[in-house]
Amino acid sequence: METKIQKVAIIGAGFTGKQIAAQTALYDFKVQIYDINSTTLKEAEKYIVGVLKRNKRKEAIQKVLYYSDLTQALENTDLVIEAVPENLELKKEVFSQIDNIAPTHAIIGTNSSSYPVSRIESAVKRKDKVLNLHFYPPIPTRPMVDIMRGSETSEETFEKGKIWITEIGCEPIIVKKECLGFVFNRIWHTARREALNMWDKGNADIETIDKAWKIFTGMKMGPFVLMDGIGLDTVYAVQMSYYNESGDPRDKPPDRLKEMVEKGDLGIKTGKGFYTWKKRK
Repeated sequence: METKIQKVAIIGAGFTGKQIAAQTALYDFKVQIYDINSTTLKEAEKYIVGVLKRNKRKEAIQKVLYYSDLTQALENTDLVIEAVPENLELKKEVFSQIDNIAPTHAIIGTNSSSYPVSRIESAVKRKDKVLNLHFYPPIPTRPMVDIMRGSETSEETFEKGKIWITEIGCEPIIVKKECLGFVFNRIWHTARREALNMWDKGNADIETIDKAWKIFTGMKMGPFVLMDGIGLDTVYAVQMSYYNESGDPRDKPPDRLKEMVEKGDLGIKTGKGFYTWKKRK
């Protein structure tokens, strides 16, 4: 197998992008992380340095580089992971930019929460080198990655992707046949959809739904805490992608959720969502 993955570029330094970068750096890969927003990039650096220090991997700090220039961020990369907001046209635009700049051997992966890469691959020439690589934050406590092919993804690309996932301490969750939402995210979608519908119709309050979920599953967080952690803007976008696909009224996110997003109540990252959160110092 040609060109082992050694250098990874992360495009988008937000909530998930910085976690992917930190997880990758923990396992001795060189990481180049890019974001158009300098403040987001600085926050990502603070987070990644903190993760590496807590894991006693200070030497790995020097292996992570931060860029506001996309061309520099993609230099000599073997794998590029797009981690921008859940907007199909934006992802296509970013994929096209990556395709035009990244080395010809580089694999391009998307961390999309729902869109199959086959819906993005029209933006690139290297259709044999694209993958869905979907992470589940917080990555240290949910070390699994959905991996799915595009319509022309080569076996070599798929195998490289699987190997890399294991090399960063995660479990590859293999999607055998393309589907919207992949494996666990599709299961999680059903639970999230019903939780939102119950909340919207007043069947039960969020605390009660979260309590029932935690007791039954043994998980530490209920669906509304999870949604606050993901970001309600992302939750809304993902729900809309399912609704646009199925046309099923049950998949349409409640107007109340849309109002929260428009108001800027996005969850943990803004300090308020379904719950009120104190920002960590």
